Amino acid sequence: MAVIDQKGPGVDRLFKAGAHFAQLKSRRHPSMKPFVVGAKARVEIFDLAKTDAQLAEAKKALAALATAGKTVLFVGGKQEVSALVKNAAKSIHQPYVAGRWLGGTISNFVEIKKRIDRLADLTGKRESGELAKLYTKLERLFIDREIERLATRLDGITNLARRPDAFVIVDTKYEAHAVKEARAAGIPVIGIMSSDCDVTDATYPIVTNDASRTTVELVLGELTSAFESGLRA
Repeated sequence: MAVIDQKGPGVDRLFKAGAHFAQLKSRRHPSMKPFVVGAKARVEIFDLAKTDAQLAEAKKALAALATAGKTVLFVGGKQEVSALVKNAAKSIHQPYVAGRWLGGTISNFVEIKKRIDRLADLTGKRESGELAKLYTKLERLFIDREIERLATRLDGITNLARRPDAFVIVDTKYEAHAVKEARAAGIPVIGIMSSDCDVTDATYPIVTNDASRTTVELVLGELTSAFESGLRA
């Protein structure tokens, strides 16, 4: 297939960020065929006009969620994008999982909430000096280790009081467990996804180069800006 010119003004920012690069044809999920318009050096090329339209729909959805006071959980544990996911979520004061997905985060939220409350309780008692009054030095050492373990596992969701109202997931194939739990719970997913993903895994798919830091940073930036605009509405 020939590569189609995608340097029009509506998609120029995406093109400059490398958003048009997909995967090798051999890795393409069948559901992604409608979004591929060409190939270059065996790497398939996305139709950025469609990507731009998808991004616009996702931004509308996020703005509406913000206006309604909803909670959006950002998920992306791949090494190349995890810091971007964390920073994006923190910029709009939303929860995030920027490491390994903790099984049961949604499907067994009652238990996860118990761990969150346990962490808050232990941390509060340590900061107030109560632990020093109640426990020996050795006992406090074990408690400190428990706090560290819980803080690592629950990083980004310690303020999550209930199940989120929506997800933003970078690479739905990589985050298959998070997608499965979201879908089982009927929680909509905004998915930043490449051609090796199943487009039906996202309520609002954004078909783009999910392996590029520049692309992911651009898309997350526009999504968080849309959320902020919804807060001001």
